[in-house]
Amino acid sequence: MAGPRPGQKTVLITGCTPGGIGHALCLEFHSKGVHVIATARNPAVLSEMAALGMSTLALDVTSTESIKTCHDEVSNLTGGKLDILVNNAGRTHTHPATDIDLDDVRETFETNVFGVMAMCAAFSDLLIEAKGLIINIASLAAITPYVFGSVYCATKGAVVSYSRTLRTELKPFGVRVMVAMTGTVRSQIASKTHRTLPAGSIYQRVKEIFEKRLTFSQNNATVRSEDYARKLVANALKPEWPLVLRSWFGRPDWFWAGGWAGKVWFATWFGEWLLDSVMYRMIGMNQLERVLREEQRQKKLK
Repeated sequence: MAGPRPGQKTVLITGCTPGGIGHALCLEFHSKGVHVIATARNPAVLSEMAALGMSTLALDVTSTESIKTCHDEVSNLTGGKLDILVNNAGRTHTHPATDIDLDDVRETFETNVFGVMAMCAAFSDLLIEAKGLIINIASLAAITPYVFGSVYCATKGAVVSYSRTLRTELKPFGVRVMVAMTGTVRSQIASKTHRTLPAGSIYQRVKEIFEKRLTFSQNNATVRSEDYARKLVANALKPEWPLVLRSWFGRPDWFWAGGWAGKVWFATWFGEWLLDSVMYRMIGMNQLERVLREEQRQKKLK
């Protein structure tokens, strides 16, 4: 496996299976002359990227042993430095809060939250050596009431809070932390519709709303992963600027992109009531209200 050229920047990206954001980021960083270290649980799916000259490694962000092995391989490959770490690996979770299975919830937190924490801790030495940058892929779900996504929202909210504190802790060491507030982006992972409502769910009466919600991110102002990656990489490679000028000229602390990102950012200035109201109607919860009212009317007629 060929390593980076002398002086060439390096980036490690998690969750790079073709068809998603991670894969698009690999191609975009590579096009900008950065040596990419692409990772996936099964590195065989990364053969296309290996053929382009990228380094490819096996990595399961939920496994301490896998993370340690990857760290040692990266350290040997780069000479003990890492310029950019992109925590992209993630898991969808669309289920009503009243229908969750806690073992399933734990799996989502293992990937979306604990995996991010473990990667930052494990690779901190390489990032400090390079005075590097951590990019944590969060979501607009962290600040919106994304109906039937309470677990996913909770994981992304945790990533946002964790990243803010991590930024402060690593600042003395010259390591930056960027949070990517990601809107709707085309992704094969987000297109999967394997979840179903349990038979006794209180939402069975409007199961069509739940089924529509499963692919909401792929059918509402969705942007191409390539376009999202282009914007993120351009921001990640900007030069360093003082804090007050960072959002306009340098690498920002907060990166907003993807479908709805601009509108959600704007809405945050008006208070949470606006986002609550918009999401409630957009998903169709007012339809559930009508169904429940009709049920009550029918009961009174009996």
